[in-house]
Amino acid sequence: MPSSILEGGAALAHGPDENWGYPRACCHGDPVTGDCGKIPSTTVTPRPDGYVIILRPGDHHKVTHQNRYFVPYDVVIPSGDDSFHICLHPTEEDENCFFAPADAM
Repeated sequence: MPSSILEGGAALAHGPDENWGYPRACCHGDPVTGDCGKIPSTTVTPRPDGYVIILRPGDHHKVTHQNRYFVPYDVVIPSGDDSFHICLHPTEEDENCFFAPADAM
């Protein structure tokens, strides 16, 4: 998939559909083997200070064992759909970018 451009000129890499994509700084691979992917909403729990995400194998293509992530609300990126997405880089233990639907922010 070719890169596209967001308003303001920010380049996008791959994305979950043709309507939006992950910012290039978030993903370091191609759409199949890349670091970003949609995750089940059941893996995301809002807390007073941010989201707790618990991923198990099968929840994201890079996850091989249970991992827990915490993402403060001030670094959450709006997703371009009604789903949660996470980018894991450089390893599955490290959350690079986290996307939440507008109605969850």
